[in-house]
Amino acid sequence: MRCAVLTLFPDMVAPVLGQSILKRAQEKGLLEVSVQNLRDHTSDRHKTADDVPYGGGAGMVMKAEPILQAIDALRAAYQGSEPGANLRVIVPSPQGRPFTQDLAQSLAQDQRVVVFLCGHYEGIDERVQLALHPEEISVGDYVLTGGELAALVMIDAAVRLIPGVLGDAASAVEESFTEGLLEYPHYTRPADVRGMAVPEVLVSGHHEAIRVWRRKEALRNTYLKRPDLLRDRELGSEDQQLLNEVMQESLVQVPVR
Repeated sequence: MRCAVLTLFPDMVAPVLGQSILKRAQEKGLLEVSVQNLRDHTSDRHKTADDVPYGGGAGMVMKAEPILQAIDALRAAYQGSEPGANLRVIVPSPQGRPFTQDLAQSLAQDQRVVVFLCGHYEGIDERVQLALHPEEISVGDYVLTGGELAALVMIDAAVRLIPGVLGDAASAVEESFTEGLLEYPHYTRPADVRGMAVPEVLVSGHHEAIRVWRRKEALRNTYLKRPDLLRDRELGSEDQQLLNEVMQESLVQVPVR
């Protein structure tokens, strides 16, 4: 996966990319990330990348020209080494479509260079939208200081789906949302913590019983926490039976969401 992050605040991005799974993915050659300061693409001695809005109003607006210059430079850099290479430009924005596991998978498999354009202040000059037609993607119905944190969320969610990034390939398969369900609960040593014991089935050594327990608990988690995920889902006969058992056992009134 190849990414570029265009930002006014590269120090918000680079430290996170140097940690944990993101760091190991880069060391393995499975992730390539370029973090670029948009001020490096300005033409005045003050490196001005934002200005007051036409029509008046509070705040500042990110200028179009540094952004378009940065995109031109990226196109030239990648097309120089790989003829025909193009860019997938994404703007993290609360106005965009919701980020999902399917979108993360799409990013992980994309052969293009994925460019995250991180907005700040009151927003980005509309001529960037007109010139580039970027995808707007939202990580939630709230407003952040800038797009950097949202870009990191999307990169992290996508990178862990690339084969070879996680130590155990099964980890990504079993995670929440991969199959449209929330994940089952996890336990580790010791077997008893302040009177709370690990479910007996998990120490039984009975692999089929463990598989069924985990599937049922995944359905239980989804039913209790995110019933909307089950609403339009077609369940197999085993899942339907397990869900029926969960519904009968549940003493919690699930609110309508």
